[in-house]
Amino acid sequence: MILKEKISAELKKAMKAGDTLKRDTLRMLESMIKNAEIEKMKKEEGLTDAEVIEVMSRAVKQRRDSVEQFEKGNRADLADKEKKEIEIISAYLPEQLGEEKVREIVKEVIAQTGASSKADMGRVMGQAMGRLKGQADGNAVKKIVEELLV
Repeated sequence: MILKEKISAELKKAMKAGDTLKRDTLRMLESMIKNAEIEKMKKEEGLTDAEVIEVMSRAVKQRRDSVEQFEKGNRADLADKEKKEIEIISAYLPEQLGEEKVREIVKEVIAQTGASSKADMGRVMGQAMGRLKGQADGNAVKKIVEELLV
């Protein structure tokens, strides 16, 4: 079953179960997917699983940014809601790699590119994110790259 169909099936289950948070989150996710299909002119054939994962990753990133802002504004209630939405969306994303595995891949990329200073960071980030797409948070990868390129 492709990812988009799985999300639709889970939405129906959430509606039947009366789980409003999951229902609303999955509806928002379906809407984001449909918007991406329109944007990429793939309304008929639909997005690939990789493209759907990209949309979901973007949604998680938006929620993380919102959590940060809500916590700064002392709105724990809204931050908690966003955290729950992150959990729901993350259930459909591929399993995230651990820090050690990400560090190992970044070291390989640095060795392949011959990067030696912060000036090479863009090149390293581009290749590292290409290999880690959907499997690691971009901010975590950036932090590791910065540590290794001193």
